[in-house]
Amino acid sequence: MQDPLSHFDEQGQAHMVDVGAKADTERRAVARGTVMMAPATLRRIREGTLAKGDVLSVARVAAIMAAKRTPELIPLCHALMLHRVAVDFELDEGASQVMITAQVTTTGKTGVEMEALTAVTVAGLTIYDMCKAMDRSMVIGEIRLLEKQGGRSGHFVRKEAVR
Repeated sequence: MQDPLSHFDEQGQAHMVDVGAKADTERRAVARGTVMMAPATLRRIREGTLAKGDVLSVARVAAIMAAKRTPELIPLCHALMLHRVAVDFELDEGASQVMITAQVTTTGKTGVEMEALTAVTVAGLTIYDMCKAMDRSMVIGEIRLLEKQGGRSGHFVRKEAVR
């Protein structure tokens, strides 16, 4: 297993991890998060009647763009050629929330966990931005990695019931 503090050198200085000697492998990461909101806000998202337009379509595009730009946002991330970014939304009437799931894949020397997490986060922020005139009490939360495959550390699956 890789040192959990691999972004620091022997002197404790931050640095970008050298992945040059690592083999290219298939990489995949799945992340999830939620945006909790008032029932009326969720209903308007479902009906597509918010003044700013189709909230989920815009959030999906924002998430894909964010995944592609992750190294510009997270200082020590490597720039990766992403093969696929898929973003799905589930409207949960009972909990009055939108569940956001992002799956990112590539073939490379380092994983795509940060890209998946960034996609979920920016999708949540976009939903908030598009709905804030109606509901400023929304809560973006529960952003977490569900699964990652590939690389030296192998396959990780979060030990929680997936909603």
